[in-house]
Amino acid sequence: LTRMSSCLTKLAVVVLSHRLRALFILTISFVFFASVMFHWRTGEDAEGQLYSLPTEIRCEQFFPCLLHPTASGPPPSPGDVFFVETSEQTNPSYLFTCSVESAARTHPGTRVVVLMKGLADGNASLPNHWAFSFLSCFPNVEIRPLDLPELFSGTPLAKWYLQPEHQKEPYFLAVLSDACRITIMWKFGGIYLDTDFIVLKNLKNLTNALGIQSQNVLNGAFLSFTPKHEFMELCMQDFVDNYNGWIWAHQGPELLTRVFKKWCSIQNIQDNMSCKGVRALSPEAVYPIRWEDWRKLFEAISSSELHKLLKNTYAVHVWNKLSHGTRLEIMSQAFLAQLYSQFCPATYAKMKKDS
Repeated sequence: LTRMSSCLTKLAVVVLSHRLRALFILTISFVFFASVMFHWRTGEDAEGQLYSLPTEIRCEQFFPCLLHPTASGPPPSPGDVFFVETSEQTNPSYLFTCSVESAARTHPGTRVVVLMKGLADGNASLPNHWAFSFLSCFPNVEIRPLDLPELFSGTPLAKWYLQPEHQKEPYFLAVLSDACRITIMWKFGGIYLDTDFIVLKNLKNLTNALGIQSQNVLNGAFLSFTPKHEFMELCMQDFVDNYNGWIWAHQGPELLTRVFKKWCSIQNIQDNMSCKGVRALSPEAVYPIRWEDWRKLFEAISSSELHKLLKNTYAVHVWNKLSHGTRLEIMSQAFLAQLYSQFCPATYAKMKKDS
């Protein structure tokens, strides 16, 4: 009888153990399933197909700083941060990677969407490139194919895009980028940035705004608008009505300047930098270095001077079209080297290793 009692006790312990194990397995399975469903649902509403990011790099081991965003800005407002690559290239540069990294760090609660024309639909994996592995360490970065017919559908630019003669124009890629940014802002809203920006601060409080690049010229390298905003609708209409792809900047800065002047009924932007809910930001906000002075990015500057210069700056445009062939001493006190070091440390670490 004592032996039977002992056996029953052991049996009860075994059964209870199996029940707990089964309950644990069921719990883990449910959490996994719920996680998959959550990511699937949150990704299906954005532009294009979500790509899986390569994970060759062990983020925790090699780049612990990646897992702790540096931003402590305002709570995220609706809208994503968008980058667009209209060429077929799928080998992001250091600057491209830094742009996305700095945006992801300064907007930790916001989705950072990178749209690339060179990514083929139907292939769910990205090219094997170090930049994609780095960016995979950020949970808020999503890389998607740029579906141009779908993007332009339902807008005045749909018919324009389907005319093949435009592809023979000398500035077609730049014009295509101009078309993408105003369409994205109208359809989805949020923030658009060129891939040669280094972001210093959270941009979410700059709503319905664009930057002044010089005394009387606006630039679309940075745009921030709510969806379906009338200003962006007027930009799309002006793009078609006054189209000329043979003049540099006619569809970009000049278009935005034309529309803003009409919007505010002014001749000079400095006369009224805010009207009817749209703001033209002073140059120091996102264009602290004028395009004419781009070489200053490669000149040494003290940390105190840099801090003073960027006191009222949210992001720095690097003017890559002009500066891309210039050698940067990454370990120097050059203006640009210090920006890399402070605002995209993972990219900076890669640059140091490669140099």
